[in-house]
Amino acid sequence: MGVAQDVTVSTKHDRAVASAARELRTLINTANAPIFGVDVNGNINEWNDKTAEITGYTRDEALLMPLTTLLEFTVKDIMDKALNGVETSNFDIEFKNRDNETRHILVNATTRRDENANIIGVLGVAQDVTKGTKHDR
Repeated sequence: MGVAQDVTVSTKHDRAVASAARELRTLINTANAPIFGVDVNGNINEWNDKTAEITGYTRDEALLMPLTTLLEFTVKDIMDKALNGVETSNFDIEFKNRDNETRHILVNATTRRDENANIIGVLGVAQDVTKGTKHDR
């Protein structure tokens, strides 16, 4: 005697979820804005193409490194707040990129949570404001 189960619906659902995940990954990687993320220990776990372009550090170089070690600026307070659920909008970060050029980005820090609402990290979405900042000064 055999027992069977029709898994057509769940297979379609799994494929749709995988497709959506690939689409979101592509959207993040190719976004025209710097996007970076850290885990609860402050280690980088998200680093898109625009962030790599602005900083001079590739995704592979950046992943799993502490954000505050890789870039020469102090964001610990902002990240710590976001890791405690206090999100911050529009904070200005000045840093030197790999080529020792001063860059300015305006960042929004958003707390990342898992399916149980536990805080798992922070996602930063930024805007490169280097040209405007230099012009204003």
